[in-house]
Amino acid sequence: MRELVVVGSISLDGVMQAPGTRDEDESGGFAHGGWLVPWWDDDLGAFLGETMGKPFDLVLGRRTYDTLAAYWPTAPAEAGAEPLNNATKYVASRAADPELPWQHSVLLRGDVVAAVTELKQQDGPELQVHGSGDLVRTLWGAGLVDRFRLVVAPIVLGAGKRLFADGSAAGALRLVSSRVTGKGVLTATYEPAGEVATGSFADGEPATVSSG
Repeated sequence: MRELVVVGSISLDGVMQAPGTRDEDESGGFAHGGWLVPWWDDDLGAFLGETMGKPFDLVLGRRTYDTLAAYWPTAPAEAGAEPLNNATKYVASRAADPELPWQHSVLLRGDVVAAVTELKQQDGPELQVHGSGDLVRTLWGAGLVDRFRLVVAPIVLGAGKRLFADGSAAGALRLVSSRVTGKGVLTATYEPAGEVATGSFADGEPATVSSG
């Protein structure tokens, strides 16, 4: 059984759009591309090194795939290209026969939930989802996400694509580990923890957290 891990960088208001470069994704008039770069330090590099320092395959939405495929195949080794280039890339696309030029790329055909469910049941390395907000929300809603490894930068972007947009499936998470980098970025690992629990302070009723 393979675990599926969502790897992402978000602002305090949940924006995940274009963290790495200015022109990564300017859709919707997004003007803050590259917002994570000023927060980079050795601590953040170590967190991402732990995430990508073991064998993994990728599950990607088509837009994220195209963004990564435009850079990583020719990126310098010191940028950390080898793990991404060597990984098998499973791509969710609505196109019947899309071009997938990046090495080790495989089209996920048919229903994406069924396809990823089948992938998880196979032997192999960890499955990681990078970016791919629409895909993440679909897999989260289907109960297929085993873990989130998130970088949370102390900034508010005000607009942009969010990790959990309106209409996302509700659910609780359990904090497994966390650290704060020298620049004040939170790196955190969460696991699903069942349904959202509610209570009322006005009635003196304590909230009960679901255990899953």
